[in-house]
Amino acid sequence: MPGIDECLSRAMAIAGARAASLIDWSSGLALGSVGVSPTGDHDTTAAEATDLVRAAVEGETFTAAEDRPVPLQDIILTAGRSYHLLCFIDTVFDSRLVLHLWLDRAEGNLAVARFRLQAIAEELVLG
Repeated sequence: MPGIDECLSRAMAIAGARAASLIDWSSGLALGSVGVSPTGDHDTTAAEATDLVRAAVEGETFTAAEDRPVPLQDIILTAGRSYHLLCFIDTVFDSRLVLHLWLDRAEGNLAVARFRLQAIAEELVLG
């Protein structure tokens, strides 16, 4: 089973990747981070990503029809020069993990990055 460091390395191999983190969104802590943080500090980035995740998960608009513990699959945020992909990791235990990928918009392909990040998330859980 690949570990956190290996999964983050695979995420950084995605074309256009600038940073990747595994975040526990129940606490707001980064369990692992690689690359250059958008804020210059991986802990700040993890805390801000957690705020976004919680807003989406706790809002009935996005989760009312679902009955799973983590009803969302991913969140994609587009900015002028970058994308932020937040991929939820669905585990058998009560875990609240999300993979965050910061992607350069000019160098990356959003569709390919999303597909690859989901595969990495599955590998992290299934091994």
